[in-house]
Amino acid sequence: MSTDSGVTTCRLVPEILLLTAESLPHEDIETPLLSAALGAIGVHAPIVPWTDPDLSRTPADLVVIRTTWDYTHRLTDFLQALDSLSAPVLNSREVVRWNSHKGYLTELAAASVPAVPTRLHRTGEIPELPDLGSNEIIVKPAVSAGARGVGRFSAGAPQGLAHLAEILTATDALVQPYQPEVMAGERSLIFLGGAYSHTVRKTPVDGDFRVQEEYGGTNQVHVASAAEIAVARAALAQAPGGADSLLYARVDVIGDENEPFIMELELIEPELFLVHSPGSADVLAKAIVDRLARRPTAERS
Repeated sequence: MSTDSGVTTCRLVPEILLLTAESLPHEDIETPLLSAALGAIGVHAPIVPWTDPDLSRTPADLVVIRTTWDYTHRLTDFLQALDSLSAPVLNSREVVRWNSHKGYLTELAAASVPAVPTRLHRTGEIPELPDLGSNEIIVKPAVSAGARGVGRFSAGAPQGLAHLAEILTATDALVQPYQPEVMAGERSLIFLGGAYSHTVRKTPVDGDFRVQEEYGGTNQVHVASAAEIAVARAALAQAPGGADSLLYARVDVIGDENEPFIMELELIEPELFLVHSPGSADVLAKAIVDRLARRPTAERS
């Protein structure tokens, strides 16, 4: 049920907003695929920038976060935009708040989930590089995406300390031991509607450690091991609401396929590599409709 100029109307076709960014660093292939898949099952699913000034007034039964890839630059604004929405948001606002700060990695470790060792430093702290027992370290902002702000340094190098100090003037930071296993490929396990869907191996170009395509990384289909799926499920269980509350999730792991560990959880706006798994856009569309149907009748009227 929606109201416009005092006239109450009932939407016969469900309206699901797919959130994107106003400007994207590269073409978004996945969201149009998802919008088309939703349209094929009778759902109107426009793609709308999260910065649209009319967003909170746009009629919607459900809002699904997709390619809001610029949110890390404006996290406070992004959270406020989500809070202004009367429709349910997936993944939830609680998940967004938790996952937007990579300090969650320390929570995974505390819960005995295998994860890359992480030392969290708070904004304004006097910078000091910890001894992590590694020859090289990674220093990066706690709120970031796409390897932005990530630096790789020799342990104890003044450049690493300077990078840490610079980050801490504006935000929290993470210091981690560099993981050479990433050169063999980071595996991204995709979960849709709570069920495991598919996996892609992301491999960096020679001479780099960043696996993103904009840095020369390549992607190929990977058959996930039972251990990889198990550690991914263990990590997702730590998210607010548990794994079953998540509409979609991407879990990035590295290490031996029989003893993997978590690099990151991507629960806000991850690339889901739908083009690498034929039919997965349809699976996600059906999961969205299922979540819509789960809402109490009063919320759907």
